Amino acid sequence: MKDNCLFCKIATHKENAKILYEDDDVMVIMDAYPDTDGHTLVIPKKHYEDIYSIDSEVLLKIIDIGKKYATKLMTTLDKSALTFLVNYGDAQVVKHFHLHLLPDFMNKTHKFSKEELYDKLIKD
Repeated sequence: MKDNCLFCKIATHKENAKILYEDDDVMVIMDAYPDTDGHTLVIPKKHYEDIYSIDSEVLLKIIDIGKKYATKLMTTLDKSALTFLVNYGDAQVVKHFHLHLLPDFMNKTHKFSKEELYDKLIKD
């Protein structure tokens, strides 16, 4: 863990986030500044700065969980498209590896508040 890393703080519950899923290795959280309705992040709990430093096993787990949540996001929000996005270098705002799940990214809709979306997505 890095003391000054926002995602490390979220992973250790020192910072608040809208958590949709959590296990020993990974968290799924709502993006605090969504680009589109349902913009969600899959983050490892252990600090990995970028895609080149992450363990392959953890990366595969992130992808598997991302696939499950992609389906849930598309079904819950009635979307027919979703973008998986990983930023690197200067494009990476938070220097802690994370996978963006962006439902219907090309349309960038904002029909719901973050609270409404969280309530919809947390229901099983």
